[in-house]
Amino acid sequence: MSSRAIGVLFMAYGTAAGPDDVERYYTDIRGGRPPSPEHLRELKDRYAAIGNRFPLLDITRDQARGAVDALNAEDQGAFRGYLGMKHSPPFIADGVEEMRRDGIERAVGLVLAPHWSGMSVDTYVERVEKALVERGGPEFTFVRRWFDHPGFVELLAGRVSDALGRLAQDERDGAAVVFSAHSLPTRQLGDGTLRCKLCTSPACETACRYVEGLRETADLVAGRLGLTEYATGWQSAGRTADPWWGPPVEDVIRDLAAAGHPAVISCSAGFVSDHLEILYDLDIEARQVASDAGVRFERTEMPNADPAFVHALASVIRDHLAASASGA
Repeated sequence: MSSRAIGVLFMAYGTAAGPDDVERYYTDIRGGRPPSPEHLRELKDRYAAIGNRFPLLDITRDQARGAVDALNAEDQGAFRGYLGMKHSPPFIADGVEEMRRDGIERAVGLVLAPHWSGMSVDTYVERVEKALVERGGPEFTFVRRWFDHPGFVELLAGRVSDALGRLAQDERDGAAVVFSAHSLPTRQLGDGTLRCKLCTSPACETACRYVEGLRETADLVAGRLGLTEYATGWQSAGRTADPWWGPPVEDVIRDLAAAGHPAVISCSAGFVSDHLEILYDLDIEARQVASDAGVRFERTEMPNADPAFVHALASVIRDHLAASASGA
């Protein structure tokens, strides 16, 4: 049985299901190598510090449902949504299999990470393609990047404006905004330039598209708001021997404090949901760094399943389909 509906596979990193699933989850992230007892204890302590909340799967499900509802508002039943997580159930292969069982013939893959990198977005695409080779399924096209989509930029601008509005007037006048995304491990080329460690994409021959993408998002949001005091930084670097993209958000906050800024707004533009990298890395660690440096810290609210965000996702998908149809 075939389905004329277009399937949309919404993909995200995944999450532990609860405290007892943390070891399984991080073992999967580490390619089957369990974390050390010390690292595992620290990870569990971090989750405990945020109230043992694991909201990513529920948020992703709500984002997918909202985006599909927005897509179907004009043509009911034209789209069907599916979930695929990289490191937790339902896995990406599970989502592809569900599409196959439902008879979906045409599908769009969307990673819920705005900025493209061969080490991030392309690894999701590879998992879809592996599942298709093994079991078959619909014909896929993929949204590779959407960090500069007007709907997403407008949403971030609104979030930054709201955060600035929570400051006192004297703090607002001198505030700086830090736009961040997840750091990635790097490698150094022969000429000394850095690239994401496992990325071999020709698109990054002259400059890392991941780094440039975050800067462009920051410039677009700043331009919309008329910001002059803003910077980019990197968060949530892993613990490996490789160097990771920097500067870390914490160092950026210290530098801004030293430059005399009374307040810092943190806008995590590379993430779209509340999870450990937001609720702990920013709300606890970065906030403490700001407190120690003597500056006010405010974080923008994450998009989560806000109607404005799911409508922006729907617009990203519509634009992708239109571009695919025109051969662009």
